Amino acid sequence: MASLRALRPFAHREFRVLISALSISIFGSGMWAVAMVYEVIHLGGGPLELSLVATAASIGLVGFVLAGGIAADRFPQRLLIIAVEGANLAVIATITALAMFNVLQLWHLAIGAFVLGVGQAFFFPAYSAMLPRILPADDLLAANGLEGTVRPVLQQAAGPALAGILVAVLSPAHAVAGVAVCHLLAFGIVNLLSRQPPDDPGLADTGPDTAVTGAPASRKSSLFKDLREGFSYTIRTPWLLWTLIWACLSVLFLIGPIEVLLPFVVRDQLGGDSRTFGFLLAVMGVGSAAAALATATVRLPRRYLTVMVVTWGLGSLPVAAIGFMDNFWVLGAAMLIFGATEGVGMVIWGTLLQRRVPRHLLGRISSLDFFVSLALMPVSMALAGPVAEVVPIWVIFFVAGLVCPIMAFVALFAARMMSDEIENPLTSTTMASESADTQPDSV
Repeated sequence: MASLRALRPFAHREFRVLISALSISIFGSGMWAVAMVYEVIHLGGGPLELSLVATAASIGLVGFVLAGGIAADRFPQRLLIIAVEGANLAVIATITALAMFNVLQLWHLAIGAFVLGVGQAFFFPAYSAMLPRILPADDLLAANGLEGTVRPVLQQAAGPALAGILVAVLSPAHAVAGVAVCHLLAFGIVNLLSRQPPDDPGLADTGPDTAVTGAPASRKSSLFKDLREGFSYTIRTPWLLWTLIWACLSVLFLIGPIEVLLPFVVRDQLGGDSRTFGFLLAVMGVGSAAAALATATVRLPRRYLTVMVVTWGLGSLPVAAIGFMDNFWVLGAAMLIFGATEGVGMVIWGTLLQRRVPRHLLGRISSLDFFVSLALMPVSMALAGPVAEVVPIWVIFFVAGLVCPIMAFVALFAARMMSDEIENPLTSTTMASESADTQPDSV
């Protein structure tokens, strides 16, 4: 029966359409992660140039994610998702044409990466806010588990693996063309989403933390007031605030080394090429997918905050040893553990936001989650290359792998999470009451 629990979201038409489009889109994103790296290298770039392009994407994401959250609470999420996929298609198609005609330059990649980052800033809050509107509350863990399974399999495994093969056999330009095809298909599918009905003004908000914020905000409220309401809720909610503080520091120490320096670890320590790099990302993706699927087939843990934070923290430890590894299988094992623990934590975290955050705030809190978590992402990307010029890469990975577990346990006790999760249980009874507040889905 556990496996059936994981499949229940597929009973809803809107979820089937949404997850299909999402799957194709993130497959293209996975291909882009590798195609972009080797397109930069093809243009004669190194760590500094790769940092530039990666930083442009993260600036687009962080710079616009708060606006994306406000938009998700004010406008139909369906229209936002369609607009994002259309923009993704236009950007990747343009880069493909430039690459095929051998006129692509580094600044083209940087601008394209920036626009793709802006698209992510609008897509994620819209997607997060849409799920509770199309699914009953007791299907949210399974939906997040399915998304957590599909994302690493396609974005971190199949997409990078295929792109690595295309780069090695043909060229980076052909891999970028494959990304364009993916976004074309995704754009066509998201247009099949049904028009979103307006919310019922009398609809009750769900979650044990609803009382913190009061009544839903009017759509006529100012952008500043909307943003302030989201920040106020975050600051007054310790489990949310401290998790975001931990995530912010983890991004600073982890994202830059993994995104910018790992390709050079593969080249210099393993003697590998694009295929080796792609398959290492695939190993991490498989671990994340398997863990997410397993999480989707069980009930939300009673100690959901403790499980989430401790799993994330301990899962960062293998990163500390990456700089010492010269064997593919050992490095693969480290990436597998890192991916698996990330998968478990993300499924619980996504469900936790959708269950405990009031519905009228969900878009803004999702965007604040992205913003606070990724605020230091551009800094991490920008520093990784220059720091690697003066500090040995093994030192960078060693520090990153130790700081994150320490901060996880600081967050656990500073926010009194072990008491909070007992005082605010997310039981099946709570699920049943929340399900009554979910908009019915048309099949």
